[in-house]
Amino acid sequence: MIEFAQAGPRPPDPRRRWAIDIAIAVVVTVVQLGAAHASWSWAHHSPAPAGSAPGWPAYLLLAVAGLALTFRRRLPVGVLAASLGATLTAGAISAGMIWIALIVAFFNAVVAGKRLAAIASLVIGYTASCWPLWQIGQTGHTSVMVALSIAAWLLLLLAAAELVRFRRDHAAELARNRADQLRRQASEERMRIARDLHDVVAHNISVINVQANTALHLMDRQPERAREALTAIHDVSRQALTELRSVLGVLRSDEDLAPRAPSPGLGQLDDLLSTVRRAGLEPRLNRRGDGRQLPASVDLAAYRIVQEALTNAARHSASGTADVLISYEADGVLVQVDDAGPARSTAAAQAGNGITGMTERAHALGGRLSAGRRPDGGFRVAAWLPASAPPGPAATPEAGQAPAASGTK
Repeated sequence: MIEFAQAGPRPPDPRRRWAIDIAIAVVVTVVQLGAAHASWSWAHHSPAPAGSAPGWPAYLLLAVAGLALTFRRRLPVGVLAASLGATLTAGAISAGMIWIALIVAFFNAVVAGKRLAAIASLVIGYTASCWPLWQIGQTGHTSVMVALSIAAWLLLLLAAAELVRFRRDHAAELARNRADQLRRQASEERMRIARDLHDVVAHNISVINVQANTALHLMDRQPERAREALTAIHDVSRQALTELRSVLGVLRSDEDLAPRAPSPGLGQLDDLLSTVRRAGLEPRLNRRGDGRQLPASVDLAAYRIVQEALTNAARHSASGTADVLISYEADGVLVQVDDAGPARSTAAAQAGNGITGMTERAHALGGRLSAGRRPDGGFRVAAWLPASAPPGPAATPEAGQAPAASGTK
């Protein structure tokens, strides 16, 4: 059973995001300060003699570079610039650089889509590391091997950040596609339920309405016929409740409560015609070809089209009769319902949601449907449905699922 998707993803809690960003900034700052102290102590032959370790300005700058990550989501470029400036300045005054916070800020900028700013930071960092560039390879300056190694390391850093960005964007795209698919499935499910609710309610309520009018008119003059009409109302309402429970069973999450009754199909046409007769319409059934088992979705659609067409005839036609043709062909089944007319009113003859719903059923299965007046003044609904239903939600049978909304002719 398809579960209904939510209208959209739940927005993240701002307080939680702030807490995460602060925690990341604090952890990076602590690690960076610890690495700086260990590096500078080792460089000055730990334990460091008095006055040889870098002063508090260097540690303060590194702390600023790390704590700036608190605003990494909202100001990725600003955080990258702050971390870069603080890191380079700390390295200049302490003869060494600690890049941890800067690397995190760089990755954050790339993932946020700020590639130009990220590449600019690489160029600035490379220039500061190898300055002056025109003296690379000369005595007392950065060697060619070191300059190439730094360039290779920075390019590797850029490639790693782009890979992280690609994987994150790909995951986000998959999540969006899945959310869209769930929304489409939920919409199709609602439409199927609405259509089947209409088919069940419109048909049975039409019969109940006719029988109720009969009972009201004959209650005093012919109580026995009034009793028969009330009995018919009782039977039809009980049948309607049974079908409604089957349709609404798709909304239950407990599989033990799922509907157990099979979907209605052409095999139940005799029961349908008996119900229609109680509404004052006399249907005549004609079967052609070798009757065979159809796919459940095709069998259901054929039944519902006959049901809707007969309901429309009972409500709108003044003839009192209808001809139902079920013709089994090699590649499908033809369903045709004719009433002799005329329509009770001009408004009744106008097309409405019922014909639209029948057409949707046929098209969903790869078939076709036509509905309109005949040359002799009657009305005809003719549908051809393929013998094999296409896969997908539209071909799902009714048991545990329900097709989409229709209305009356």
